[in-house]
Amino acid sequence: MSQREKENLIAQAVKNYGGKLLSFIRPKVNNLEDAEDIVQEVWFQFSNLTNISEIVSIGSWLYTVSRNKITDSYRKKKTENLEDFTFEDEDGSFSIKDILLLDDSENPELLAFREEVWKELFSALEELPEKQRTVFVEHEIEGKKLQEIADEQGENIKTIISRKNYAIQHLRKRMSILYKDLNE
Repeated sequence: MSQREKENLIAQAVKNYGGKLLSFIRPKVNNLEDAEDIVQEVWFQFSNLTNISEIVSIGSWLYTVSRNKITDSYRKKKTENLEDFTFEDEDGSFSIKDILLLDDSENPELLAFREEVWKELFSALEELPEKQRTVFVEHEIEGKKLQEIADEQGENIKTIISRKNYAIQHLRKRMSILYKDLNE
């Protein structure tokens, strides 16, 4: 296959599947930016194939790679559920995660704010029942899979998911109170 034929095949695939892939990925990730990044990774991998003409079903290949990239993104982003702490105001969106991960020691006001957010997060975690706190910390901070936690604790996976959901509800409530206090 010549370079020109390969470029035509890639262009046709982008035309046929570009929007469909984004629509497929978007509901499975936290935001549009993550979905767009995954689509770019899929197209990059597709365009770098040396045996592109040997793919029997380009659509199946693209969706399979997309699913794999979505799974990879979940594995890489251990703090991703902090995205749940995003609030909208008249200036746009505000993410607790953005503040927690700030590395701006030059700005004492932001540094103090970040420290307050961390303090409140740990305080809110301490308020949780031990089993809920353990599941949340092991999953979100240590990066363990929920099934792995269930196996270690000898619990049903649904019990572990339920504990984590209760923890998230409590943390959302507590962090939204902090957000309101800071905006007053």
